Amino acid sequence: QKRLVESGGGLVQAGGSLRLRCRGSGFITSVFNPLHMAWYRQAPGKQRELVATVSNSGTTTYADSVKGRFTISRDNSVKTIYLRMNSLNLEDTAIYYCNAHDSQNDYWGQGTQVTVSS
Repeated sequence: QKRLVESGGGLVQAGGSLRLRCRGSGFITSVFNPLHMAWYRQAPGKQRELVATVSNSGTTTYADSVKGRFTISRDNSVKTIYLRMNSLNLEDTAIYYCNAHDSQNDYWGQGTQVTVSS
């Protein structure tokens, strides 16, 4: 069964850093590598929003709110993507979800909680 498993969330003070990880489980290399990957987040009472993407060729995009602070990357050799988050602020508090998709499939992880305290 193909699954995305996130980890790395937690409680951090404002100004701190975290690195989220999303590992593809049950994917063979020829299925995982062509997938486009992304991180989304959903704060309490708000809609889910796109945070960052990394294409199957390595091209990255970022939401304006995280540009310059967050870095998305992927390591196909271990079927994993990462989200390095620096200079965290209170508005970054949310559940962060990993997504993988192509023209026919759409996979979601269970989410990992990130809480930024003052």
